[in-house]
Amino acid sequence: MKLLAFFACAAAIVFSAASAAAPLLTPAELNALKADPAVRVVDIRSGQEYGADHIPGAVSAPYGRWRGPATNPGEVPSIAALTALVRSLGLGQTSHAVVVSSGADATDFGASARVYWTLKYLGLNNLSILNGGVKAWADAGLPQDSTAVQVAASSYRPVLNTAVLAAQDQVLAQIGNPHARLIDARPLDFFEGKVKVPAARRAGTIRTAISLSYDRWFVPGTSLFVSIDQARKIAARDLPKPSNETIAFCNTGHWSAIDWFALSEVLGEKNIKLYPASIVGWTQAPEALPMDNVPGHANQIPGSIKKLIGKVS
Repeated sequence: MKLLAFFACAAAIVFSAASAAAPLLTPAELNALKADPAVRVVDIRSGQEYGADHIPGAVSAPYGRWRGPATNPGEVPSIAALTALVRSLGLGQTSHAVVVSSGADATDFGASARVYWTLKYLGLNNLSILNGGVKAWADAGLPQDSTAVQVAASSYRPVLNTAVLAAQDQVLAQIGNPHARLIDARPLDFFEGKVKVPAARRAGTIRTAISLSYDRWFVPGTSLFVSIDQARKIAARDLPKPSNETIAFCNTGHWSAIDWFALSEVLGEKNIKLYPASIVGWTQAPEALPMDNVPGHANQIPGSIKKLIGKVS
């Protein structure tokens, strides 16, 4: 009996691995899949955008519902709130969730990557992102709908995948560890301490971090993630040294979700974590935490940086 149970368990593991969804789907691939009742297209654009036109069958779950409080949107919402949201979308362990954003630009892809990461943190594994978002779908000439979709709620109970999340104390413990890597996904001006978002109390980066700006993973001028071969070349060029653990961060866990997605999901590297609270959380800690590239007050650039960041990152 024990031997039979062992083989049943092994078969389940093999089946799970074999049936894992591709992390990126083209519009044509999603169009071929969406008739499958297990596939749930999750549109994370605003309710207004969803109401105007969306992929047929898609359910609406605006990005703001996946984010934390205004003081730091990068914080993970309560598990109770996220559980209620996932259940309202009809998602369960056998679902294949496909996350769809607008496809406006590379920063927009970060919303899809952050929602994908959140679903994985909640224990869902059959996940994909529509590469290029709704824009790519429309550009492919595929049909859209304006009718709101209602689905039966699920009873999903999250089993938290803590392996994908780095808490503040875990980040602190890896500073200076030659076998770990802290990667800053923000544009170089943020990494070098020349600018900061208003919610961050200090400019600069986490001590010993290296720069890996999110935008290098995209076809220039588009929101299209590069091919896996190109992603491998980027990783080999910019992260030549192997690491036992990698922790990605940015301002509020948006851009860094792209670095996490690229390394963990597209390239299949092990022990890739996201620090969701990121620099805003780091600099809001009660006691000052170690940082590099912190400028003197006279050297900080004042005023709005909305033109640079476009969206909260």
